[in-house]
Amino acid sequence: MKFRRSERLVDMTNYLLEHPGELVSLTYFAERYSSAKSSISEDLTIIKDTFEQRGIGSLTTVPGAAGGVKYIVSIKEGEANAFIDELCETIASPERLLPGGYLYMTDILGHPQTVNKVGRIIASMYARKNVSVIMTMATKGISLAYAVANYLNVPVVIVRRNNKVTEGSTVSINYVSGSSKRIQTMVLSKRSLVEGSNVLIVDDFMKAGGTINGMVSLLDEFKATVAGIAVLVESEHTEECLVEDYVSLIKLTQVVERDKKINVSRGNYFSKKE
Repeated sequence: MKFRRSERLVDMTNYLLEHPGELVSLTYFAERYSSAKSSISEDLTIIKDTFEQRGIGSLTTVPGAAGGVKYIVSIKEGEANAFIDELCETIASPERLLPGGYLYMTDILGHPQTVNKVGRIIASMYARKNVSVIMTMATKGISLAYAVANYLNVPVVIVRRNNKVTEGSTVSINYVSGSSKRIQTMVLSKRSLVEGSNVLIVDDFMKAGGTINGMVSLLDEFKATVAGIAVLVESEHTEECLVEDYVSLIKLTQVVERDKKINVSRGNYFSKKE
């Protein structure tokens, strides 16, 4: 079937967006659309220019017989800026305050468009880090982890508090909770990670970093490396944080439970991106 150029551009764009980070050969597109490689190259140039102008991402070309083109997600700084500021305003609502200085985030993490945008912002930070797996802790961070994974085109592994029969044999470690200082346990199925995986840890909220630090220790058991740590909200620490190198979109700077006062600001995302 012969495609008109307009049809080819639309279908090719859709294919690239659905396969981020995947190297696609020009031969594949040429055969898919029954077109010459020279025509495909011209189409890809149009798509590349449009992606970059609109802040959708970029196309990386790999030369040679085994080469091709790869879509890398990104987001314009102004767009990310406006979204994070809007999210700060939403989170600062006094009704979100929970005992212990935590925030009610279920509605935000359950809103597809919001989670999708957060996932895109985080993914753009690590799109060139060769991430092979996203790791998160059950349960609130799961939707966020999948949003990031969708833009990086990698699987998600979920760390749990206890064993599940459906997980098979597991690796278990004890860790110290950063806020309560209690000894807790986390487990991960042995089949979840391949040795040498490059793992991006994603979570919705970080207080003192004990849980995330536990996940880093768990990765050591799998001989995996940490590609990065990203959280939606971090709490400004009144004590020493157990995690040093991380990216946050929003910082919870002050909570006065008595007055139901919540102050939030931008996290370190933009300073880390520079």
